[in-house]
Amino acid sequence: MITIKEAISKKDLKAFVTFPFSIYKNSKYWVPPIIKQELETFNKDKNPIFKDAEARFFLAYKGDNIVGRIAAIINWLEVDKQNIKKMRFGWFDFIDDKAVSQKLLETVENIGREQKLSYVEGPVGFSNLDKVGVMTEGFDHLATMITWYNHPYYIEHYKALNYQIEKEYSESKFPFSNVQPEFFIKAQQLIKRRYKLKALKFTKTEEVMPYVDRMFDLFNESYAELSSFVEITDLQKAYFKKKFISFVNPEYIKFVVDDKNSLIAFAIVMPRFSEAIQKTKGKLFPFGFTHILKAKKNSKDVIFYLIGIHPDYQNKGVHAVIFNEYYETFKEKGIETCYRTPELEDNYAIKQIWKHFDPKVYARRKTFKKDL
Repeated sequence: MITIKEAISKKDLKAFVTFPFSIYKNSKYWVPPIIKQELETFNKDKNPIFKDAEARFFLAYKGDNIVGRIAAIINWLEVDKQNIKKMRFGWFDFIDDKAVSQKLLETVENIGREQKLSYVEGPVGFSNLDKVGVMTEGFDHLATMITWYNHPYYIEHYKALNYQIEKEYSESKFPFSNVQPEFFIKAQQLIKRRYKLKALKFTKTEEVMPYVDRMFDLFNESYAELSSFVEITDLQKAYFKKKFISFVNPEYIKFVVDDKNSLIAFAIVMPRFSEAIQKTKGKLFPFGFTHILKAKKNSKDVIFYLIGIHPDYQNKGVHAVIFNEYYETFKEKGIETCYRTPELEDNYAIKQIWKHFDPKVYARRKTFKKDL
C-alpha cells in the first residue's frame, strides 16, 4: 500500500532532499544536490520566491520506506499576472512502480483542481533559473549541477499516466578547438564601433556586483518572449546574487555596455563542477568546499549558463563581442570542452548564435502536461 505524507518538519524536508541518494547510489552519472543549499531553497524564510509562489512537498511511503517524492508548486506571478493557470511540479523522483508515481502526481493534480488551475506541467522548478525537464536521452553522460538526472524508466511513467509532451529541450557541447576566431574577431570590432559598445572585464567578484541587478533586469527583457518565462523579482535578484555569483569565476562573467554605460548584453559561464560535487556527496563540510574550490580554479570544462541580449540589439551581431571575450579567456585557461544548459527547441535565436561552433546534442529532456 502506498501512502502519501506531506513533508513539513525539518526532518521530513531533509528526507525529501536526500531521497534521491538512495535510488542513484550506484549511478556514475547522477550529480547530487548540495543538501544545505537544497534545504535553503525550500525554506520559506530564506527563499524570496515564496513571496510570489507557494510549494508543498510530499513523500510516498511503502510501509516505512520512502519510495518517491514530489514538489507541488504554484507561481502566482505566472497565474495572476500572465494568466497562465498552471500547476507546477518538480523534484519528482520515484522507484519503478507506477502506483507510486501515480499517487504522487494525483496529489499535485488535486491541489491544482482545488486552486481552479487549468493544467499541470513538470518537472519544473519555481522559475527559469531552476532545473527543468525529465531526461529522455543522454543517460550515459554525466549530469551537471544545474540539471536533473533520472533513470530511463521515468518516461514510461509519464506516458502510462496520460501525460503529454509540452516542451522539449536539448543540451549540447563542443570542443573549444571548434572555435574559429575569424568568425567573430573582425565582426566584433565592427559591431563595437558601429554601436559604440564596450566589453567589461572582471578579475574580482566585488567588481561584478554593481552590475548584477541590471543583469537580472536585462534577463527579464531578453527572455520575456520565451514560452517558459516567469520574471525575476527584485527580492529574487538579491537571493540569486548570493546563491550563484560566488560559484562563478569573475573572469567568466562578461558584460557589454553602450556609450551611456547601459548594460545591453551579458553572459555567465561556470566551471563544470559535476565531478567535484559527486566527491562532496552532497556536503560542503568538512571537505566538500575543497573539491569545489579546486574545480573552480582548475576545471578544463565550462558551462554556458546564461546569455542575454537586449531586444534592441538582438540580430545585430553583439554575441560576437561576447564570444571574442570568452575566446581570449578560455585560450589563456586551457579550456577543452564547452557545454550548454538545456535550451528550448523552439528558441531559434539561440541556435543561430551557436551554429558556427558545430555543437553536438548529447542529451534531451522534456516537460509533460496534463489538463485538469
